[in-house]
Formats: sequence, C-alpha cells, structure tokens
Amino acid sequence: MAKAIAKSTVIRGAMAIAIAGVSLATMHIARAADPAPTQVIQVAASEATSRFVPLGIGKSVAIDLPADIKDVLVADPTIANAVVRSSRRVYMIGVKIGQTNIFFFDANGKQIAGFDIAVTRDLNGLRAALRQSMPDADIRIEGVNDGVMLTGSAASAAEAQQAFDLASRLVGDTAKVVNGIAVRGRDQVMLKVTVAEVRRDVIKQLGVDLSGSFNYGSSVVNLNTQNAFSATGQTLSNSALTGNLKGVTATLRAMDRAGVLRTLAEPNLTAISGETASFVVGGEFPIPNGLSCDTTKSPPVCQAQVDFKKFGVSLVFTPVVLTEGRISLKVMTEVSDLSTDNGLTLSVPGSTQTLTIPSISTRRAETTVEIPSGGSLALAGMIQEKTKSQINGVPGLMQLPILGALFKSRDYINNQTELVVIVTPYMVHAVAAKQLSRPDDGFADASDPSSALLGRLNRIYGSNTTKPEPQQPGSNQRGKYGFILD
Repeated sequence: MAKAIAKSTVIRGAMAIAIAGVSLATMHIARAADPAPTQVIQVAASEATSRFVPLGIGKSVAIDLPADIKDVLVADPTIANAVVRSSRRVYMIGVKIGQTNIFFFDANGKQIAGFDIAVTRDLNGLRAALRQSMPDADIRIEGVNDGVMLTGSAASAAEAQQAFDLASRLVGDTAKVVNGIAVRGRDQVMLKVTVAEVRRDVIKQLGVDLSGSFNYGSSVVNLNTQNAFSATGQTLSNSALTGNLKGVTATLRAMDRAGVLRTLAEPNLTAISGETASFVVGGEFPIPNGLSCDTTKSPPVCQAQVDFKKFGVSLVFTPVVLTEGRISLKVMTEVSDLSTDNGLTLSVPGSTQTLTIPSISTRRAETTVEIPSGGSLALAGMIQEKTKSQINGVPGLMQLPILGALFKSRDYINNQTELVVIVTPYMVHAVAAKQLSRPDDGFADASDPSSALLGRLNRIYGSNTTKPEPQQPGSNQRGKYGFILD
C-alpha cells in the first residue's frame, strides 16, 4: 500500500514538472515574439518651469506652496538658502551675489515649484535716492551680478548724468554702472561768441648822427657817430635832415608812428546738448622744416621740406542743458593772425635771397561757465599796456646838458591792448528754410553798361524777398533796399 502511494506521488510530481516546463517554454516563446517595453526618462525639475525671484544680499522672501513639502534641492547654498518653517511655507534668503535655483518636491517625488534666484545688490536705497532727487524722471534700476543697470527715460542729458553719478557713488565703481537711460528731448544750443580787440601802438625815434673833423693847429678830431635804435631793432624811415657847419655834417633822424588795430570775430555754432561741436575758419602758412639735397648731381639739387601752421578763428564748445533755460558751457575759442613782430628771416642756401617766416598773434580763452539762455557773459577780458624806452649814445658826451642830444638817440615804444570775449547761448529749434536768410539773398551782378559807365560791381542786394518788411510810419522809402557794395 505504501509503495502504491509513493509511486502515485512520484507520478504527480513528474506531471507538475512537465506542466511547469511547458509553461516556461510558452512564456519564453511569448517573450521572444513580443519586443521589450521602452523606458521613458522624464525631467523632474528644470529651469523651464522655474519662476525668477530677485533677492538682495541679506534679504528674504516667504512663499506658500500648494502641497506638502517632502524634499528641497538648493543648487548652491552659498548664494541662497531655503528654510522650511511648515509643510507648505518656506523662506528663501539671499547670502551673496550670484545666481542659483531651488526646487521643492512632494512625497511622490513630483515637483511642487521651482525658483531661479538672482542675488544682487540691495537697490532700495538707490531707488529712494533717485526718487527724492529726480521725482519727475522715469528711471528704473536693475541689478546685474555685482553691477547696476539704469534704464528708462530722462527729460535731459543732465538728469541722465546725475542718475549715473548717483549710482556710481553708491556702488563705488563707475565701471559697474551701465547707463541705458534715453533722453526724451535733446535740446539744441546755439552759441554766439564775440572776440573784440583794439590795439594802439605808438613809436617815437629821435637821434643825431655826426660826421666830420675839427682842426686845431696840428691836431685833428674826427667825428663819426651813428647811434642805433635798439628798442625797435631798426630805423622806421630812411629820410633825414642833414646840415653842414664848418666841415661837420649833422644828420637828424626823427620819426613818429601811431597805429590802431581792430579785430572783431563773431563765430556762431549750434550743437545738441551734451555733444561737442567745432568751428574753424582760417588758413595755413608754410614753415621750412629742413632741406634735402641730391649731391650726386652737379650742381646739387636741393628741395625744401615744409610744414604748415594753422591760423584763423576757431570755436569748440560742449553745451549741457541743466534745467529749463540754464546752460552749462565748456568753451574754447581762439583768434590768431599773422604778424611781422618777432618774425624770423632765413637765408636761402646757394642764393642771395632771404626767406621771412611770420609769427602768429594769438588770443585764446578756455573755460566752463553756466549761463541762462539769451544771457551774455564776458568770458575773458584783458587790458595791457607795454612801454619800452632806450637811449643809445657816446659815453660821457651824451650826458652833457643840451649838447648831449647831438651824441645820442632815443627810442620809445608804447603798446596798449584791450581785449574782451563775450559768449551768448540760445536755445534753438529747427525752422522752415524760407525763414532763414543768407548773405547772398538778392545778390545780382551789375550789367555791362552800369559796370562800365557808373563803375558799379553789383546791384542792390540784401533785401528779404521771402518776407517783406513792414513799412515804418512816415517812411517814404520805395522799391528794394539793403546793403550796397561800393
């Protein structure tokens, strides 16, 4: 009986193994027929789903989340930190300047929220200072790493510069401030400069030259005096009064010279507020700078090297409109012309000719002033008087009373100069072309009969043909009138 039971158990075990083998073979065939399932990789948290949050150093922000927090990820705890006070409230604190991000996850590992943190300078104090100093300006301040960027608009370039200076002072470095402020209305300034100079020169020369001989028995005294005029360096005139008395010839040289020089320059120039404009009218004169000779030829061929020196009227100025009607000006004006004083005379090699290089008389003024629109200010002024007197003669004899005048010459120079520079700025705007006049308005050449018979060069010109002038009461003028060139 027992053997029968054991044999039955073995049979059932063999059947189970056979059934299991069939099942495994069937599963193996099914797996071989079906492809393996694809595994999907998902991004649990990224910057694409993050919100930007600016923070100042030592500043914090409190945020309430919609689900319970299970896990917190801070990319760089040295820049910003997150403190969880409850299951749904968190505090984010700025530590130092930089950028990082913070992510919050729930119990299932899903992202609740993500924040892109930018820790910059605390700009609230700078914003308050700008609002207090410029309440009408629309200027915005943003932090960029450890720097500051100014954006928005200002009424004038002066306001934009003031905001930049204030931000630079609070930040401590101008290189860390980016000025992106746009000026709403850039005013235009026209500067009128008047350079007026009057110069008076007086030169007096008086001298006596003696030539001849005296005979006293066997003794003979020869006279030959020619006293130079050393103050001016030369005699003004070769004309002289000559007389002869008992073999002695006396030549009287006397000359007075008086001259007046008047210089008037009025350059006008227009520029945008904050920009620099320059104006130059004049010319250049050559100055020899060397001589190069070709010695291989006979005779040698020489060629002079020449540099050019400028002279004339120049004006450079930078206007800045501070407030309504007030203008800050940085002005540099110069009036120069050629002069024979202190000129240089050179001899030409290989020739008897001489070359005279003139000097330059210059009046220059450079300064920064503040003037209201339409007001005038004397930028520079000078009154100068220079006197020079010299006496040349025969020692001992020139000190004799009355007779000493025969043995000496006197040279006297007196220079008086008065110079003034006046500047007048105006706020200007563009107008129609027909409202502007030119110096050649109405100019016309004279006809041949008028030029040949009457000696006229041109007709009457200068009348405003675009806008007739109103006739004054009681005036009997008829026809065109204006400037007449004789």
